[in-house]
Amino acid sequence: MNQINTAIDRDACAQLDDQLSKRFIALDPLGYFLIRVDVVSAELVVEHYGNTIDEQGLARDPDSGEVIACRQGGPRTPSAVWRGRTAKEVGIALSEGEENQPLSCLDHALYLGRELQKAEQCLLEGSTYVQD
Repeated sequence: MNQINTAIDRDACAQLDDQLSKRFIALDPLGYFLIRVDVVSAELVVEHYGNTIDEQGLARDPDSGEVIACRQGGPRTPSAVWRGRTAKEVGIALSEGEENQPLSCLDHALYLGRELQKAEQCLLEGSTYVQD
């Protein structure tokens, strides 16, 4: 009888993910998303922000033309907000909803799915969610 090895080398998986996170990715020209967990309403909250991509591949605020910093928040207003109790609920609203779909890159959609799953797990566990 053959037995499947189900042992997972968590360190090797973490190293692989870290390595893959360092690859070049083209920004989605339709904008970016900020995900957070609202513990009071027990919901995942996803905010979409539009941007333009310049010839150097930098995201710029469509109104001011300023480069949008990755690690610095600003007084921007989201163009759309989605709320839901599960990653699946929010993911379906983002990809199949009646509004214009704010995704134009498959890798961006996959990233959002991973982040929504992570946020849902944090909501269920009562732990802090930090978007990657």
